[in-house]
Amino acid sequence: MKLTILFGGASFEHEISIVSAITLKEKLSDSDLSFVFCDQDHTFYLIEPSKMRATTFSKGEYKKMPKLVLSKGAFTQKSMFSSKEHAGIFLNLIHGADGEDGSIAALLDFYSIKYIGPRIDASVFSYDKRYTKWLCNERGIKSVKYEELSSKEHSNIKIPYPVIIKPARLGSSIGVSIVKEEGELDYALDSAFEYDKSVIVEPFLEGVKEYNLAGFMANSVMHFSIVEEPHKEEFLDFEKKYMDFSRSDRALKADISAELESKLKKTFIKVYKNLFEGSLIRCDFFVVEGEVYLNEINPIPGSMANYLFEDFQASIELLANSLPHAKRAKVNYDYIHSITKAKGK
Repeated sequence: MKLTILFGGASFEHEISIVSAITLKEKLSDSDLSFVFCDQDHTFYLIEPSKMRATTFSKGEYKKMPKLVLSKGAFTQKSMFSSKEHAGIFLNLIHGADGEDGSIAALLDFYSIKYIGPRIDASVFSYDKRYTKWLCNERGIKSVKYEELSSKEHSNIKIPYPVIIKPARLGSSIGVSIVKEEGELDYALDSAFEYDKSVIVEPFLEGVKEYNLAGFMANSVMHFSIVEEPHKEEFLDFEKKYMDFSRSDRALKADISAELESKLKKTFIKVYKNLFEGSLIRCDFFVVEGEVYLNEINPIPGSMANYLFEDFQASIELLANSLPHAKRAKVNYDYIHSITKAKGK
C-alpha cells in the first residue's frame, strides 16, 4: 500500500506530531511510505524516509528538502523545467490546531486529495470540548457536567472542588490543572488562558474507572480495537503524554465484563456514525457506577492508537480502501446560457 504521512503543523502539539510520524514509520514498515512535513510557516516539505528522525526537524535540516505545493489530487514538487506529483492516499497525522480543527481537512477536500482523517464537521465537534458536550447532548451520550469560563469575563465556579481545568481547544494535557481548593484556581486559570480564551471546568472524579477504545468504519462495518484500561496517576501531564505518543508495544486488554465492553462499543458507535467516516479515532471513557461517560474524542490519536490493534497495518489498509467520496457539484453554466440566449447575446 502506498501511503503518505502528513505531519507537523503550526500548533502547540507540533512536536508530538513528529513523534507520532516517526513511530508510524516503524509500525507501517511493510507499506510504501512517504512523508510530508508541514512546518510552522505552513510550508510543505517532502521528507526522505531515511531522514525521519527527531534531529531532522529540531536542527532545521528539513529546509534543505524539496518543497511541495498543492494541486488537484496531489502534492506537487516543482522545478524549473518539470514537476512531479505525489498522489495516492494521505494520512492526516497533524495533532491539535491545523490537523484536528478542520483546517487541513478543508485544504485536502478543496484539492480533492484522498485522506484518512476526520472531515471538517467531525473536526469541529471533536476539537472544541464545548462542541463535544453539545454533540453528546444531541446524541444521547452521557458526559461529565461542566462549566465554561471566558478569559474576558468569568465568575466563581459553581462546581464543588476538586475540579479539573482544561483549555477548550487543546489536547495532550497542555494547560490542564487539577484544582483542589479555591486558592489554586486563579493560577490554574491563568495557565489555561495562555492557550485558549475559553476553558472548561469539570469535577475531578476520584476513583473513576477509565477505558480507551479505538475504531473505524470500513465498508459500512465498524472495526474495533481492544479496550484498554490505562494505568494513570492523577492525570497524565504533558510530559507523560508526550512519551505516550511514541507507544508501539501492544497494550493489554482490559479485564472487563462482556456487558461493559458492549456498552463501550455502543457508545463509540453513537459518537462515530454519520460523522467520523474516513477516520480512525480513539474515545476515552469514564465508567461511574456502571454508567459509561464520554470523556474525550481523539480524532487523530497519538501514533494512531496503533498499540490497541492486533494488526494495525491491516487496519489502516482496510480503512484506506473504503474512504468516503465527497460529491462535487457539476457546473455546466445552463443558467447563464439561458439568460444570454433570452437576451439574444
